Amino acid sequence: MSTRQAALFISHGAPTLPLEDSPTRHFLTRLGETLPRPRAIVVVSAHWETSIPTVNLAAKPETMYDFGGFPAALYTLRYPASTDLGLAADVVDRLRNAGLRVGTTDQRALDHGMWTPLMLMYPAADIPLVMVSLPHNASGETYFQMGRALRDLRDDNVLIIGSGSYTHNLWQLSRDGSAPQAWTEAFAQWMDQALLENRQQDILNWKRNAPLARENHPTDEHFNPLLVMMGAATDNTAPVKLHDDWRMGSLSMACWQFD
Repeated sequence: MSTRQAALFISHGAPTLPLEDSPTRHFLTRLGETLPRPRAIVVVSAHWETSIPTVNLAAKPETMYDFGGFPAALYTLRYPASTDLGLAADVVDRLRNAGLRVGTTDQRALDHGMWTPLMLMYPAADIPLVMVSLPHNASGETYFQMGRALRDLRDDNVLIIGSGSYTHNLWQLSRDGSAPQAWTEAFAQWMDQALLENRQQDILNWKRNAPLARENHPTDEHFNPLLVMMGAATDNTAPVKLHDDWRMGSLSMACWQFD
């Protein structure tokens, strides 16, 4: 009997996370050790946006350093995972059968939204991946339907990961170790309650409903992976908050499991 996997929303933070001694680093390391081992991982990152959902077909994707100004040691890290090409073709079919226009590429490398958590959860890089992009500026319903199209893969021992950030305003960061600011706590507390009560429509329309939404997400790409994971969840099943931490006064490192 095949193992049933979860869908995870992971706040990935800065690309330096694998080099840090932090609560989130230790949480992700333990998470990879405690979850049932998947046969493959489908990963959606805030850092890969395209005009339509796109599936990566590069057999051996390179490690991308899509950032600047960080310590030199960061640019030596590699995550040499392979792509499960058969599963990638299945993902393309599932998204198309859901009525979505879908593209493919064989040129995409792993961005830090993908390799930062995976390097901690599965450091051997021996679990094959399928990388899927987010359609830029799509509706909440579109992201939700992407998750719906993929959720049956969970029954075939495929882990689905959405990598983003629960809050993400890089223009309002404070000194690391600062207490969370009131405007970002208000958003996180509202979202926590909405998720625990499984208020899907409220969350899909979060930009209108959540307090101080644009202060916490001036752009929405870091929140959209959560909407995909919500779509990948079992009907009428509320998610579980696995981890909570704050960096620099306004950057939530919350992680949620959708079963």
